[in-house]
Amino acid sequence: MDRLFDISGKVALVTGGAQGLGRMIAEAFVRAGAKTYVTSRSADAVESAAREMSANGICIGVAADISAAEGATALAKHLASLEPALHILVNNAGKTFGAPIDSFPDKAWGSVMSVNVQAPFTLVRDLLPLLERAGADGDPGRVINIGSLAGTTAEKLSAYSYSASKAAIHHLTRVLAVDLAPRGIAVNTVVPGYFPTKMTAHIRAEEEKELALQARIPMGRLGAADDIAGACLFLSAPASAYITGAELVVDGGLSQC
Repeated sequence: MDRLFDISGKVALVTGGAQGLGRMIAEAFVRAGAKTYVTSRSADAVESAAREMSANGICIGVAADISAAEGATALAKHLASLEPALHILVNNAGKTFGAPIDSFPDKAWGSVMSVNVQAPFTLVRDLLPLLERAGADGDPGRVINIGSLAGTTAEKLSAYSYSASKAAIHHLTRVLAVDLAPRGIAVNTVVPGYFPTKMTAHIRAEEEKELALQARIPMGRLGAADDIAGACLFLSAPASAYITGAELVVDGGLSQC
């Protein structure tokens, strides 16, 4: 039973792992005994986050800008120079943009789609040799794409490119799962609802808005660090070895109920 949820000794990469959901996921991996690389565009931020998380295990910060494909390729090459295999890739780094439809700018499409869709694909493609080497004895290499409730339901966010990009990563997950299963790699999506992160700060800043949001959620609260961490630990461990192409929804029942 202990082996089912054991990821100790594995190597993980969490993009955008210095803050928000990525930090919650990375901290769980580090505590569970995985050697965990985290990235951020800010060298200071990622070094500080990695130093703090290293109190509980092995965490290494890498400054990387994956807003363009070249940056994602450079990150993959850097990791390949350090590790012979990668057991877990969490594509968490994301970008959003919100504005009324009448004034929603064209510039908000290319940059959001590049970070939220193209970068995850580029990292998977360029890290394939490392992911393939990690899959062994019925425990495949893992890719976990962080989607969003906004890509599943029509939330009133006025974040048109973000919502479209998350719907795209959900489907890209399924396509990759089919293609990579024969190569010993499982690809799944975690679909978070509302968590206390920078992206929900504008809602949480007003008590009335936050209470109204909580009232919509069947479980009556926003997500917590353990909620997203538990989902990603499960999808990284032997317990989920027969799962690929799935969407694990972590939203307190908001979209399903």
